[in-house]
Formats: sequence, C-alpha cells, structure tokens
Amino acid sequence: MRLALLLPALLLSVGCAHRSVVAPPMTAAGLITPAEAVHAANDDPRYGISGTFLVTVRNVDLTEHGLYLNSEADYRHQTNLTVWLAPGQADTLRAQLDNLPLERLVNRRLLVQGTARRQKIVFSTDGIPSDKYYYQTQLRLNDPRQVRFAP
Repeated sequence: MRLALLLPALLLSVGCAHRSVVAPPMTAAGLITPAEAVHAANDDPRYGISGTFLVTVRNVDLTEHGLYLNSEADYRHQTNLTVWLAPGQADTLRAQLDNLPLERLVNRRLLVQGTARRQKIVFSTDGIPSDKYYYQTQLRLNDPRQVRFAP
C-alpha cells in the first residue's frame, strides 16, 4: 500500500527535475520586447530566448568589432537589447533597409529574428582586460535578412 502511494510522488518529483520550458512573454502581436528579452535571457542565461523581437533602435554604433543596434540610448542600460552583426554585414543590412544611412535607423522599429542571450562584457584598458564586467543581452545575428522594418 505504501509503495502504491510513494510511486506517484516519486515520479512527480523526477518529472520536476527536468529543465522547465516556459513560454516566452510576448506582446499582443506575438513579438518579444527588449525588456521581456532581457528578463527571459537573465532567467535562462544558457539558452536565452528565441523568437521575433520588436526593437526600436535608440543608438547605432559601427566599430571594427561589428554593427550594434541598441534598444536604449545607453548600451549599458540594464534593459538594453543589442542587435549585433559582423562588421562586413553593415552594408548588406543598409542595402536591405532601403539604403538608409545607419544613423537614420535611430527611432525606427525593426523586427529581428533570432535568439537573445546574456553576454559577459569585460572592461579593458589599452587592450588589457580588467576584473570588471557587466552583462548585456545580445541578439548576435548571422544574416542581415534576420532584420526587417516593422509595419
């Protein structure tokens, strides 16, 4: 009798040990906002959150490390979502987005397909990494076709 009562409890506890999959929070249109992406990526830093993100660009930065489209004017803001493309893909993205100069993307709404993950950003001085860092949520893209204007 005790075994009959113990077996369902044991099976239930084993089932709870698996990684739980929670549906991502979304806007009414099924799109993930930057704040929701940051929250979900913090909850699951290993896998992040995948889907279509609605990003209003507040800051654009093109460096030798890549093109950064940020959802906040301050890219270090805790609710910032950064869309990253390799440096060589900036011109392809620009051509795809009506040949607008990159600066004209500020205040434009984009739909971005991908996976947002938390990235550790280490501060460095003269190329030497320090022990100081912060976390940034990034959508690291492989293909500029993952970005398009939102209707």
